[in-house]
Amino acid sequence: MIKRWFSFFAKNRAGERIYDSRLLAQLLRYLKPYRLILVICLILLMVTTIFSISLPYITRLAIDRYVVPSHVKLELSGKNAVFEKTIETKYTHNLLRISGATYLADLSKMAKEDRVLLEEGDYVSKEKYLLLDPSSLALPEKEKTLAAIEKYPEIFSQKEGFFFARADDLREMEKEDIRTVRSEELNGVKFLALIFILILILNFFSNSLYVYLLEYTGQKTMYHMRLDIFSHLLRLPLSFLQKNPVGRLVTRATNDVAAVNEMYTVVLVNGLKDIFLLAVILFVMFRMNVGLTLLILALTPLLVYISFLYRAKVRGAYREVRKKIANLNAFSQESISSMRIIQLFSRQKDSCQKFKKINRENYLAARRQLVLYSLFRPIIEIVSSAAIAFVIWYGGKGVLNATFTFGSLVAFLSYIQMFFSPIRDLADKYDIFQGAMAASENIFALLDEKTERVGGKRLIHLKGKIEFQNVWFSYKDEWVLKNVCFSVNPGQRVALVGHTGAGKTTIIRLLFRFYEVEKGKILLDNFDIRQLDSSSFRSQMALVLQDIFLFSGDIEHNIRLENPNISEEEVRKSLQYANAKSFVESLPGGYKAKVQERGATFSQGQRQLLAFARALAFNPRILVLDEATASIDSETEALIQDALEKLLQNRTSLIVAHRLSTIKNADNIIVLHKGIVVEQGTHHELLREKGHYSHLYRLQSEGLLDQGQDKRDNSFH
Repeated sequence: MIKRWFSFFAKNRAGERIYDSRLLAQLLRYLKPYRLILVICLILLMVTTIFSISLPYITRLAIDRYVVPSHVKLELSGKNAVFEKTIETKYTHNLLRISGATYLADLSKMAKEDRVLLEEGDYVSKEKYLLLDPSSLALPEKEKTLAAIEKYPEIFSQKEGFFFARADDLREMEKEDIRTVRSEELNGVKFLALIFILILILNFFSNSLYVYLLEYTGQKTMYHMRLDIFSHLLRLPLSFLQKNPVGRLVTRATNDVAAVNEMYTVVLVNGLKDIFLLAVILFVMFRMNVGLTLLILALTPLLVYISFLYRAKVRGAYREVRKKIANLNAFSQESISSMRIIQLFSRQKDSCQKFKKINRENYLAARRQLVLYSLFRPIIEIVSSAAIAFVIWYGGKGVLNATFTFGSLVAFLSYIQMFFSPIRDLADKYDIFQGAMAASENIFALLDEKTERVGGKRLIHLKGKIEFQNVWFSYKDEWVLKNVCFSVNPGQRVALVGHTGAGKTTIIRLLFRFYEVEKGKILLDNFDIRQLDSSSFRSQMALVLQDIFLFSGDIEHNIRLENPNISEEEVRKSLQYANAKSFVESLPGGYKAKVQERGATFSQGQRQLLAFARALAFNPRILVLDEATASIDSETEALIQDALEKLLQNRTSLIVAHRLSTIKNADNIIVLHKGIVVEQGTHHELLREKGHYSHLYRLQSEGLLDQGQDKRDNSFH
C-alpha cells in the first residue's frame, strides 16, 4: 500500500523517476522492526480522522435539528394530484394540516428526491416555522411552555393540540420566554455540545498517543540509521576517507538522516492519513449533495496539474540544496579544524571570502527552492478559496430555495476546508519528500561504498615476520611502488629511508592493509595479508605517526582507547617507559587530566610522547615508527632512546626515518627512490657502497638536507 501511495510521484516531465524503488525499499527496511507500532499509528490516525469528520456533522445536526426551525408550509393545491396524493400518503405522520390544502412539514425528515420535487413545483414556502407539542413535555415544563405561549397570541397559532409560529416572529418575544418555548431544542444543543467536547477530548488523547508513537519510531529509525552510517564509516578503506571531506560525511549522519526521519513521520504515515481523510470527506459530501460535490471535484484536475508541474521543477532544486549544504559543512569543518594555520598566516579575509562564496551558493539554491514553493502555495490557496465561493453561491441558493439546509451548508464549508487542507499540505509534504529522497540518495550511496574485506584467517599469536614480494601499487595512473621486495624477520629492526615521494608511507599503508596491493603480495608470518582477518593482525601491530591525534577526554582514555584489557597499572608503566610520566603527573588531575580536541594544549613533543605510550600500552608484536621522535627536543629524545632500545628487543620494528642518525643501529636499512628499492644493508655497509644512502647521509651531516624532509609524506590524512 505504501509503495502504491508513493507511485503517485512517478515521473517528472523529463521521464526522471521521482522516487527510486530500491531507495524506498532500503528506507522501509528501517521501519520493519516497528511495523506493529506503525499499525497502531495508522489505527489512531483513522480514529482521529473519524473524530475530525464527525465534528462538522454534529454542527449540522445542532443547526438543522435544534437551532434553525425545520418546518415549512406545503401548499398542495392540486397542480399534480398524483404526486400530491403520494406525498400525503407517504408522510402522513409528518404533515400537519393547518387549513384546507396547507400543511406544516419537516423537510429534514423527507427523502431528498421528494424535497427537490416539492421545491421545483413551488409547493414549499420560503418561511420557516417552529412547531411545538406541549403534550410531549413533563407537567412543570408543559405549564411553563403554555404560559409563555399564551402571552403571545398574535405569534402562535393552534391546530389539533399543536402550536406553531413563524421563525422570524420569535424575535419579538422576550429572551426568557424564548428559552422556555425552545427548552427542548436547548437541551438538544447542550447534549450535542457535550458530545462535541467529549470527541475533542478523545481526539486529543488519541492524537497525543499517535504523535508520541510516531516520534518514538522516528527517533529509533534515526538512531539505527546513524549507527549504520557510523559503523560503515569505521569499515571504509582509507582511500575513500581521504577523498571525501569530513564535513560532507558528517552531513550524511546528521542533516541527511534528519531529513529522512521527517519523511517517515510527516509524509509516510500522514500521507496515508490524508488519503483516508479525503476518501471519507468525499463519501460524506456525496451523501449530502452530489451536485455541489461534483462542482468541487471539477477543480481537482487543475490542482493535480499544478502539483505535477511543481514537482517536476523542484527535484533538481532539492538536490542542489543538499549538495550546497554538504559543501558548506565540509568547508566549515575544515576551516575550524585549521583555524590556527589560518590565523598564523593571516588568511582570515581569504577564508571569509571563500566561505561567503559557498554560503551564497547555498543561499541561491535555497532561494530557488523557496521561489517554487512560494508560487505553488498561493495558487493552491486561490483554488481552495474559489471552491469555498462556489459552495457559498450554490449552497446559499439551495438554503434560500429550501433544498439545502443551513446546517448542511455550514458543515459543507467545514468539509471543503478539510478537503483542501491535505492538498495545501501537499506542497509541504512534497518538499519534505524531495528533501528526504535527495538525502537518502546520499546516505545509501555512502552505505553502498565497499568496505574493507572482513573475515579470513585469524592470526592469534603474530610472530612478526614481514615479507614484500614484487609489490606494485598506484594511487591513480602512475606507479608509486614498483616491484618492491624485502623481508623483515621476527624481532628485527628495519628502517625505510628515501626522498619525499619515494614510497615509504605507502609501504606502511599497504602493510596495515589501508590500501590493497595491485600486483605481488605482502606476507605476515608466511600468510598473504589479503587472506587474513585485518582486525586480528592490526590488533597486534602499533603505529606511531608524526602527526599525532589525541581524542577529547582524559590522558588515561587516550592511552587505553576503551580497551578493557589494559589496566591502569599498564597505562602508568607505558607512560613511564615513554618518559611521559613526569609531565603527566604535573598536570591538574594527573592521569585523569582533561585533553582538548587533538591535544591542542600540549606541545608537539608531549603529544608524541603520549602517542608512543599509547602504542606501548597495546604491547604490539610489530611496532611501526613513522619518525616518532622528529618533533622531540634532543634532551627528551635522549631520555626515550634507552627505553626504545629495551622495548624494541624481540619485537619486529619498521622505522620510517628522516634523521638518518637515529637509525645507525638498525638491522637493515631499505633505501627507496621513486618507488624502487635501490639499496639494502646496515648503516656501515651502505656508507661503504657510496650510493643513495651515502649521499643522503652526507647531505644531512653537512646540514644541506632538512631533517624534516618527508613531513608531507608522513601524513595519513
